[in-house]
Amino acid sequence: MLRTLIPDAFTLGLMLAMLAATFWPASGSAARALGHVTSAAIGLLFFLHGAKLSREAVKAGFTHWRLHLLVLGATFVMFPLLGLLIRPLALTLLTPELYLGILFLCTLPSTFQSSIAFTALARGNVAAAVCSASASNFVGIFLTPVLVGALVMRGAAQHSSLDSIVAFAEQLLLPFIAGQLMRRWIGVWIDRHKAMLRLVDQGSIVLVVYAAFSEAVGQGLWQKLTPGAFFNLGLVSCVLLALAMLITAFVSRRLGFSKEDQIAIVFCGSKKSMASGVPMAKVLFATSSLGVLIVPLMLFHQIQLMVCAMLAQHFSQRAER
Repeated sequence: MLRTLIPDAFTLGLMLAMLAATFWPASGSAARALGHVTSAAIGLLFFLHGAKLSREAVKAGFTHWRLHLLVLGATFVMFPLLGLLIRPLALTLLTPELYLGILFLCTLPSTFQSSIAFTALARGNVAAAVCSASASNFVGIFLTPVLVGALVMRGAAQHSSLDSIVAFAEQLLLPFIAGQLMRRWIGVWIDRHKAMLRLVDQGSIVLVVYAAFSEAVGQGLWQKLTPGAFFNLGLVSCVLLALAMLITAFVSRRLGFSKEDQIAIVFCGSKKSMASGVPMAKVLFATSSLGVLIVPLMLFHQIQLMVCAMLAQHFSQRAER
């Protein structure tokens, strides 16, 4: 019983990364260097996943249309409805500006790199997760501004960013495709070194946590939130994430998806992308209101990483047993 109460090395690493980012956040040239290192680690992660997956698995992922529709529905229909549903609770605990930030994060696409990494760590359907997260990010470029205009602000400027599409393709899709092309030469070696893939998964997630939390601290997170407001915002974020995870898990189970598909649906359908959200916020909102509106996104991002990391470890250990 005592061992179950002690966090494992991976969870401790995530906690230490958040603690280090709070007291020693990366800034200036260090932050830029960390960004390059994180990008390289994520690129390596998707190269290895591309090399590990067979062509048949990737084709099966692209043809798994029921799973993809469920993830898109959870991301762009369920989340906005949940944001409206928790309005009484949110306005009781939060300021109207912070509640608008909650609504904004509900309109965003799913994360890509962490969704795939957590799905892989939990022994889920990685190929389907890659396709679902890709579809979510591409659809979100066009659908998120529409949802923001309808829910967050009337008459909002609606723009899509070609730069985000290019960066998305360069950092994530191209390494995955390169791994697929190299599989015929390195696939056997990759299959024999699965422990290395596990280290890359966990290491990339720790880097993402530290970099994201450093950015939040650097943008004045602790100056914008009093301890009471921060606690209330964390409570609302936890309620929102718990509802999303419970609904996606329940619906995917009732629709008869396999355990591997259920894992992919939960991790892809319950997460929101800060990497996509912050650039979109800069386009959609005035500079004066930008800071407060992205605070809920930054906090929700940290909470989802910690919760999904523990959940992925649980699925992985259960699969091993």
